[in-house]
Amino acid sequence: MTQLTNKQKQYLKGLAHSLRPVVLLGANGLTEGVLAEIEQALDHHELIKVKAATEDREMKRAIMDAIARETGATEVQVIGHIQVLYRPSKQPKIELPKAK
Repeated sequence: MTQLTNKQKQYLKGLAHSLRPVVLLGANGLTEGVLAEIEQALDHHELIKVKAATEDREMKRAIMDAIARETGATEVQVIGHIQVLYRPSKQPKIELPKAK
């Protein structure tokens, strides 16, 4: 998991603004298939949005924590049901502002 500075998080939030969620969690919750899809999306895009369609706040938080933990991605932000995740790939596509 990458530690991001506030400046880097702000930069990633700006990039994520126009993105659509690439993975939608349905009634089945977090399955192996869903995790594999998230892994693949992170490898390909580095910065993704995941939508968890559950009304239960604690359940939603638990699912989002599990996604970040299982994928090794950094949570950039959560807005409502949308989680923004970042994980640099082996050949990084996104150049982050330098950490001070």
